[in-house]
Amino acid sequence: MADGNYDYDVLVIGAGPGGYVAAIRAAQLGLKTPCAESRETLGGTCLNVGCIPSKAMLHASEFYNDAANGTLAKLGIKVGQVELDLDAMHGQRKDAVKQLTGGIEFLFKKNKVDWLKGHAKFTSADTVEVAGKAVRAKNIVIATGSSVTPLPGVAVDNDKQVIVDSTGALELEKVPDHLVVIGGGVIGLELGSVWKRLGAKVTCVEFLDQILPGFDGEVRKEANKIFKKQGIEFKLGTKVTSVTVKGKKATVTVEPAAGGTAETIEADAVLVSIGRRPNTDGLDLDAAGLQTNKRGQIEIDHRFQTGVPGIWAIGDVVPGPMLAHKAEDEGVAVAENIAGQTGIVNHDVIPSVVYTWPEIAGVGLTEEQAREKGAQNGNGVKVGKFPMLANSRAKTNHEPDGFVKVIADAKSDRVLGVWMIASVAGSMIAQAAQAMEFGATSEDIAYTCHAHPTHAEAFKEAAMGVLGKPIHI
Repeated sequence: MADGNYDYDVLVIGAGPGGYVAAIRAAQLGLKTPCAESRETLGGTCLNVGCIPSKAMLHASEFYNDAANGTLAKLGIKVGQVELDLDAMHGQRKDAVKQLTGGIEFLFKKNKVDWLKGHAKFTSADTVEVAGKAVRAKNIVIATGSSVTPLPGVAVDNDKQVIVDSTGALELEKVPDHLVVIGGGVIGLELGSVWKRLGAKVTCVEFLDQILPGFDGEVRKEANKIFKKQGIEFKLGTKVTSVTVKGKKATVTVEPAAGGTAETIEADAVLVSIGRRPNTDGLDLDAAGLQTNKRGQIEIDHRFQTGVPGIWAIGDVVPGPMLAHKAEDEGVAVAENIAGQTGIVNHDVIPSVVYTWPEIAGVGLTEEQAREKGAQNGNGVKVGKFPMLANSRAKTNHEPDGFVKVIADAKSDRVLGVWMIASVAGSMIAQAAQAMEFGATSEDIAYTCHAHPTHAEAFKEAAMGVLGKPIHI
């Protein structure tokens, strides 16, 4: 328990996936722990306005789409006139969020974690002020997450529902006739696909020459093709120079990224989704003796310790992918390190998922990265691929799009990366991550019995492809 000089052993700032997990784990390890959070509810961006509510809308919109576009009819299910009750769809989203935020509150009580309600800022290296009250802790964990990166000159106003960010795009009261999405990353594609399924025309403007930066090149191309087929219009290699609003309409001016003739796009709603940036403003890091790097992140060592002893940082405020599950793993690890144990996160094996239809997932190196690395170490790489078109479960479910790709070191056969597009890729990628965590070879995966008929057999066949012998193609 905290000694006389301190109010607490560990103070966690922020109750998102990183912070609340760190607080609970620290409390489980016998450390007296509070968590400071200024939102009315726990769970951070992810639970309140991010991963969770967006999945509720993605899931519901898939059902609507299947009923409205004749997919169910093709399966022999006649549903008659299909109507959208958008209020009810928003209602089930809010209900899911409410239950889960309440769940974290319950876990805090169960684990005796104090919730300090209010915005925390440093007054010294071991003291923060929350809601006008000074709190001193032996260790402080910064887990303040990230927020939407603004687009210079484009003013987001979620209340007006014309220029919105990801939060506002979840709350639209009616389906826009035309939605322009600025940014072809994960968030833009997920939210764009929600409104596309519900009846909007969707145009996605991306500065780079391909969507999904950071993903495997082949996956990026194939995903682009699939989304085009679904009716999303793409303007790649294109930059937005201005967005003006008149009444309930927006005019988006775009031009080629390399420079050239400008054109305008009329829209009912514009979603700005060009990325996220670390939340460090208002923390008064100077008072603690901390600075951020050029990208606004807090630098840490492998134990998640900052340059100031006793101050630690995890999640979106530190370098690495801005993913909830990465923050959660770091939350467990940092608490264990503070408690004198050994907390480790293998940052080479962090899966990424795009929850579109079909889902897109990857873990480890892309083929491009692996080839570059292979060229450097002289080993080279081997790649195995298997199309979902040849997978029996995908066939029965009428889900022919996508493939699974396994990238292995040519010399040792150790798996370096796995990338896939499949309806259940988000779940399938867990096997890939686990295999890589155990240092699996492609042969290990190829000779592991997979249940038939399942989508996951495509993973086994892709691994067999690395060895040059898939069965079903």
